[in-house]
Amino acid sequence: MTSSTFLDSKLLLAMPSMTDPRFERSVIYLCSHDASGAMGLIINQAFSGLTFESLLEQLDIEVEGTVPEIPIHTGGPVEPGRGFVLHSADFVQESTLVVSETLALSATVDILQALAAGQGPRHHLMALGYAGWGAGQLEQEIQSNSWLTAEADDEIIFNTELEQKWPRAMAMLGVNISMLSSDAGHA
Repeated sequence: MTSSTFLDSKLLLAMPSMTDPRFERSVIYLCSHDASGAMGLIINQAFSGLTFESLLEQLDIEVEGTVPEIPIHTGGPVEPGRGFVLHSADFVQESTLVVSETLALSATVDILQALAAGQGPRHHLMALGYAGWGAGQLEQEIQSNSWLTAEADDEIIFNTELEQKWPRAMAMLGVNISMLSSDAGHA
């Protein structure tokens, strides 16, 4: 792929033919994609069993006042103990990866402290783990009809209920999900 065909800051939408249950009906925001591989966060799967408050306690982050209720997502199966915050680009620190004009990715304790204090980015999505692909792997999966790609949409990423993200992203492409087959066609 040429640099203009890499899919950074795009959405990946799992096709009904997706056989890996970890990615069934998933919407993934691609934070990075180049010749060496790709990295993204699943944005429509809740992480159960951990609250933001308990995460702060585990990391010994002191909070004055009430801890905000921030949902935690399952970002993917790779490094499930590692945290990431996908957020609006109005909050950028030295270690922040600016992915697009409007979105950035941070993975430091500093952003958690800022969120706990109510001083973080305007929009944010917290995830544990990530989805990763080696060189050429994502391209092969797209070619084998496992994924559709779409433009990233802040409304879907930050303001849409989890169970509505996949159908809304599909509809944004003009895809009627009831018409999709799980069988790949070959000419």
